[in-house]
Amino acid sequence: MEQNAKFIVIEGLEGAGKSSAIALVKELIEKHTGQAPVCTREPGGTPLAERIRDLVKIADSQDPLCDTAECLLFYAARAQLVETVIKPALAEGHWVLGDRHNLSSLAYQGGGRGLMPLVQSLSDITLNSFKPDITIYLDVPPQVGLQRAAARGELDRIEQQALAFFDRTRATFLALAAEDDSIMVIDASQPMSEVHKDIQASLRAVLA
Repeated sequence: MEQNAKFIVIEGLEGAGKSSAIALVKELIEKHTGQAPVCTREPGGTPLAERIRDLVKIADSQDPLCDTAECLLFYAARAQLVETVIKPALAEGHWVLGDRHNLSSLAYQGGGRGLMPLVQSLSDITLNSFKPDITIYLDVPPQVGLQRAAARGELDRIEQQALAFFDRTRATFLALAAEDDSIMVIDASQPMSEVHKDIQASLRAVLA
């Protein structure tokens, strides 16, 4: 087992190419460590957290989810995942590869919903400074990302938000990345081959 196991997270707006990036990073980690990483997704990643995922993803016209409840549910799912999967895996020497983590809540609920004080408080309480070693943020203009997402199939509740919501979310992602050296920004509007080259370059040091 790796004594210095890392927690790497892939972030981005809808249609940014997270699935492809996760597959690439998973392969790179396997080559580096000789073992597959523990892969997680948020919300979700545990039986309980997956049930919460259904609550936040599926629109209910009879009982619309309010913004504050949405935020609380994301942190409930995250707390469960961190305490029962991510921290134990790292303690055992397993690398962890996450599809979204706390940066998403800061950007979507904090920036997009305008709930930053609540998000920061919940983050402090539930995570207590725990954070990924490296976050790769795949940056794409919302118009481009949403077109890609729509081409995949029906959009979920969050993907159906107004364009202005995603503009605010993207601006928050970029502002937070500018303040944190552990967040690598990749231009995800490039051809996929170039995106993958940039991801490999951004992980070169941690995989050296």
